[in-house]
Amino acid sequence: MAAKSLTHDAVSTLIANPSPNSSSVLPEIVVQVLDLKPSGNRYMFNASDGTKKLRAILPSNVSSEVHSGSIQNLGLIRILDYTVNDIPNKSEKYLIVTSCEPVSPALEMEIRSDGSRDEGGVKSEGGAGILLKPKQEVVTKSAVQILHEQRGNSAPAARMAMTRRVRPLVSLNPYQGNWTIKVSVTSKGNMRTYRNARGEGCVFNVELTDEEGTQIQATMFNDAARKFFDKFVLGKVYYISKGTLKVANKQFKTVQNEYEMTLNESSEVEEVAGEASFVPETKFNFVQIDQLGPFVNKLELVDVVGVVKNVSSTMSIRRKSDNESIPKRDITIADETKKTVVVSLWNDLATNTGQELLDIADSSPIVAIKSLRVGDFQGVSLSTISRSVVLINPDIPEARRLRSWYDLEGKDAAMDSVGSGSSPTSNTGIRSVYSDRVSLSHITSNPSLGDVKPEVFSIRGYISFVKPDQAMWYRACKTCNKKVTESIGSGYWCEGCQKSDEQCRLRYIMVAKVCDASGEAFVSVFNDEAEKIVGCPADELDDLKSQEGEDNPYQLKLKQATWVPHVFRVSVTQNEYNNEKRQRITARAVVPVDFAAESRIMLEYISKMRS
Repeated sequence: MAAKSLTHDAVSTLIANPSPNSSSVLPEIVVQVLDLKPSGNRYMFNASDGTKKLRAILPSNVSSEVHSGSIQNLGLIRILDYTVNDIPNKSEKYLIVTSCEPVSPALEMEIRSDGSRDEGGVKSEGGAGILLKPKQEVVTKSAVQILHEQRGNSAPAARMAMTRRVRPLVSLNPYQGNWTIKVSVTSKGNMRTYRNARGEGCVFNVELTDEEGTQIQATMFNDAARKFFDKFVLGKVYYISKGTLKVANKQFKTVQNEYEMTLNESSEVEEVAGEASFVPETKFNFVQIDQLGPFVNKLELVDVVGVVKNVSSTMSIRRKSDNESIPKRDITIADETKKTVVVSLWNDLATNTGQELLDIADSSPIVAIKSLRVGDFQGVSLSTISRSVVLINPDIPEARRLRSWYDLEGKDAAMDSVGSGSSPTSNTGIRSVYSDRVSLSHITSNPSLGDVKPEVFSIRGYISFVKPDQAMWYRACKTCNKKVTESIGSGYWCEGCQKSDEQCRLRYIMVAKVCDASGEAFVSVFNDEAEKIVGCPADELDDLKSQEGEDNPYQLKLKQATWVPHVFRVSVTQNEYNNEKRQRITARAVVPVDFAAESRIMLEYISKMRS
């Protein structure tokens, strides 16, 4: 009797009708739940008809029925709505249950095809009957009558939901052609222009979230972008159909979904009036500051949480692509690893969120930032993008733990910049001054280095000469560090900030000769690195230069900077001068020699030579 409670060949019926629509006529489908286990906010199981099994997943909205015991392992459920998808790169399929109801609580064991039940290898026939929950009786009506009643009592958007089968995002794949989704716009990008071999175009994207919290990115190009840009409003809910899916491009992927959606001119987008947005809780996958190294200049975005140590004033940066000025603000954050990193906030995050942080900077607020790009400026740096999210003093466990650590010990602890290169790397992945070690002759004897892209190396050497009569500094804006010119009358004019200031400051831009046992080369050195070499700011060295005397303090200061050992992180590029390519070596980081670290490097070299 137990076997008769299951739908005969239910699994075959499901596979034969992988995507039923509202007009499909299917038999009642009752299956047994086997191997029920949680997977995130959903539950996985095997759907059994007594003969065959099919891997399946329950929707998140029925998780409460699992928790309450209505749906149990070895129990029976009636499947009301579903989709059958292929498992990528496998010949298997899996069932996505979008609607179901419990039929029976847990049975004693798994139901077999012949009605027998296996009890420790002994089969017993028959068995007690199972009291099944009857399917709700429905008054027979024609499809025309049902649609007429629904249309008469529903708003236009609700009528669309009734006449179209709305699918959850998790059930979509590139092989489905006719689907409708109901989603909220949780992020909207700016309209961007591009140029390629086929000409100019425009593009923008949105992040969509359904009621189960699943997200997907949708992209629109050219006419579709112009058609839907004003249509999509952040926070509103829409029905979307006639789009296409493909495997997500990791370079532009912004949400956790293996697919991405493209909408074209024929796609349909209809706003659901009067419905609240599905705003998912911001989920973070935090990376500690000392573990940012492997992400430098990679496509993957990171999330960080840190205590704010410093907030700069807003500066205006002129974008090279369109010469437009955009606001920028830098904040410095730290975490329990006792490392700091600079985060550049752009646009509204710089002016609004950045100003809020500046106002409360004295209280050392905690920030959690989602979707940051990791760059190599000053070794390691972070930068927001259009979809970055910044939460100030969020109520999450990581922020509470960081606050407790900072108040107890962190505020008095010594902090180092994660990109300073002051210690050798182990497994952090940071390309510090102790990685890619070469001799100077390796660079100078290979004139093609840096021809295709900049090459980065580390060298240990000495400053052998600094030419005293070179232009060692430039007048810089105190806000953005760009070069200023003398204004008519008085003061200095900054083209970047488009303003005049009574004062400016000097910043180093000098050339020094560096040598090691294999040779020598001229190296360009900029402000931060030059201060470490010379031992004072450019303004102070300028004051020394103006002093007269037999022992000129300016030249004495430069002489003191020579023949001091340093470890340099340098980049090698090719510059063209008078139609001739020349190699240019630029110091990116300069640190004192750590003799303990150098000894370990020497031991590694010796060990390699012996092996």
